[in-house]
Amino acid sequence: MGRNVLGLWFCLSLAFISTCVHGDLEPQPDTQALNRMNSDFSFRLYKSIASGARSENVFFSPLSVSMALAALSLGAGGETHHQLLSGLGLNSSVFTCEEMHQSFLDLLKNLNQNTEVNLEVGTAVYIHESFKPHPEFLQKMKRFYLSDGFSVDFTKTTETADQMNAYVSEKTHGKISNFIKDLDPRTIMYLLSYIYFKGKWATQFDPKMTKKDVFHVDEETNVPVEMMYMKDKFQGYYDRELSAHALRLDYKDSFSMILVLPDKNLTAVEEALSLHHITRWNTWMQKREYNIYVPKLSLKTSYSLKNILIEMGMKDMFTPKANLTGISDQNLFISEAVHEATLDVDEAGATAAAVTGISFMPLSFHFTETLKFNRPFIIFITDQITKNILFMGKIVNPEYSAA
Repeated sequence: MGRNVLGLWFCLSLAFISTCVHGDLEPQPDTQALNRMNSDFSFRLYKSIASGARSENVFFSPLSVSMALAALSLGAGGETHHQLLSGLGLNSSVFTCEEMHQSFLDLLKNLNQNTEVNLEVGTAVYIHESFKPHPEFLQKMKRFYLSDGFSVDFTKTTETADQMNAYVSEKTHGKISNFIKDLDPRTIMYLLSYIYFKGKWATQFDPKMTKKDVFHVDEETNVPVEMMYMKDKFQGYYDRELSAHALRLDYKDSFSMILVLPDKNLTAVEEALSLHHITRWNTWMQKREYNIYVPKLSLKTSYSLKNILIEMGMKDMFTPKANLTGISDQNLFISEAVHEATLDVDEAGATAAAVTGISFMPLSFHFTETLKFNRPFIIFITDQITKNILFMGKIVNPEYSAA
């Protein structure tokens, strides 16, 4: 029999900004603790990704990744379980593992019930027809992570990949259509986590005001862009500690895009950036009149997260030391972690989608009249109610669109 392998895959697609349980007493959700955990994880993951992409665009969904890792922890034990929770940033002294899962369920329900934006978040598990995972694991996946379940034959690689890609495409409204490219026939289980977001600006840009302009990638490189323009009142804040402007553009409902424009050094800002800063911006932002210039964007990103997660302390799950006995008594481990994303920005709104897949095989205020985002800047899409960061990244070169 071949060696046991567990493959973990992450996929994210952010599409565009356009006009266009029961029984025994359960632990109560602690949404604030989950937000702190997810936000801290977001910034640590961002810095790990950005450190290897100094001159490249970065865009991903930290919520998609943390949700997949939390779901995976349902089947982990021993040191593997400890590493997963530590890597996620779970502080067991104020927030238990059980409360974490219950809080993810509460978050999923809250996000899925928004009416002013199109938002869908969830998970799915594909299981090889001959593999029998512990029923308790599948029950918990359904209970806490609203998981769909499918029985497939992974040895029929093309047929099964097409089936899974069709599911991903449906859940991301076509924004991720070819996530699984090379399905290993040794796969016995595959866990997907997806997030799709589409919203319209509360105040839309006028397409007639969009003009050709120049984006300054660095001191020597300029690229052409279509620059959107609007004069209106927006929530803004000048962070003297970072020497950067933070501007909030609201969508309908409770969602916002926060753009961070450094005065000079993007690298210094992204290295210093933390939850402390975004909390301060949300506290001290004031509504003022701005002239804003924001480039239209269309980009795609792709990352291997295996080494990044190992560096963040989650190493055993990628080795024969992996303890995933909560899934099965068979020896399992994770082979790879991949994350993909796309982002489109135009005059009227936003669409975002993300999919995370896990495959298992045996084994201070300063008024600024004009803010022009014509040089590298940082971007967030957040939920102002739960304070969770759905997507984040940096735009270094808006002309470079392919991963």
